[in-house]
Amino acid sequence: MIIYMLAAAMTIAMLIATAFGLHQEAERSRAPRRTGGFPLRSRNPYHL
Repeated sequence: MIIYMLAAAMTIAMLIATAFGLHQEAERSRAPRRTGGFPLRSRNPYHL
């Protein structure tokens, strides 16, 4: 019985980790589009 509980806990933990990883990957791919928008002023003050 303990093995089944451990397997269920590990399955839930891996599902949560997968969802978190997918969310991070989506945010990483969405970031360049968001910062490339309005070209009046650069966000980097050291950029020439």
